Amino acid sequence: MKAVVQERFGPPDSLRLCDVDPPRAGAGQVLVRVRAAAVNPYDWHMLRGDPYVARLSGGMGLVRPKHRVAGIDAAGVVECAGPDVRGFGPGDPVLGFCPGAFAEYACTDARLLVPGPAGLTFEQAAAVPMGAVTALRGIRTVGRVRSGQRVLVNGAGGGVGTFAVQIAAALDAEVTGVCSARNAGLVRSLGAARVLDYAREDFTDGRERYDVILDNVGNHPLGRLRRVLGPAGVLVANGGGSPGRVFGAAGAMVKVAAVNAVTRHRLRPILPAVPDGPAHEDLLAVTALVEAGQVTPVVGRTFTLAGAAEAVRHVEEGHARGRTVITVA
Repeated sequence: MKAVVQERFGPPDSLRLCDVDPPRAGAGQVLVRVRAAAVNPYDWHMLRGDPYVARLSGGMGLVRPKHRVAGIDAAGVVECAGPDVRGFGPGDPVLGFCPGAFAEYACTDARLLVPGPAGLTFEQAAAVPMGAVTALRGIRTVGRVRSGQRVLVNGAGGGVGTFAVQIAAALDAEVTGVCSARNAGLVRSLGAARVLDYAREDFTDGRERYDVILDNVGNHPLGRLRRVLGPAGVLVANGGGSPGRVFGAAGAMVKVAAVNAVTRHRLRPILPAVPDGPAHEDLLAVTALVEAGQVTPVVGRTFTLAGAAEAVRHVEEGHARGRTVITVA
């Protein structure tokens, strides 16, 4: 099969398309014929082995990538199911977390897949897993957004932000989206009552207060973010960090925890949206929102499998609109 392989840590150019043996489904696993895969900041972190401290955890490998084939978000159809798998059969449309998603076939734990919602293209379905689950955890699980609350989403035009705006609006919150001018119309159409152009307006100037802030960018000091939180406000931190850092987002999360200990506000990081924690339940929750018409995946750019390096570079640059997706022919 064709697959995008990473033999070493490095920049997107180190990815290469080649022929490899297809994986096989073991007990409790499902083999998926991939039709589309989404690109996440997670992917360039794994590609670069960045931040360095994360290599010590064993999740990405110490001196070379743990997973030879890149990618994690996928949508496609079930090719076959291994022993002890119930609920999935050949030809069923699915989406979920599939290590090695940048390939014609990927194998994953059945608990990390859910049925694909009717009416979505494979590209839209692939856009759901990590972006929508991260947004759900940020808005509902960690932020505990309720009806009538004032919610601000920083980075509202991005992969997580477009989902977060819709989920907060579905919870009947009053949403303010911070994004670029070119994404203002999009963010407003997703349910934001107010849209701020980050190049012209500084939402941390203290003129407005918010009950919940979901920060997907990490471009403001914690002190300035706290000044625009209400008395019982919650800051949900989801900063991805930049390439080449020793601690990256992990260092930022430690700082959030330290400041949280000495402030009346609640400062919280988002739980990982990779295959850890209640991934199956969260995937079911976001697909239910999609099927109810309350959430629609936003696909910004699409690439071919041969263009995977360019797709990862596009996401790494930090200004991608909605979700970036690789179509697998």
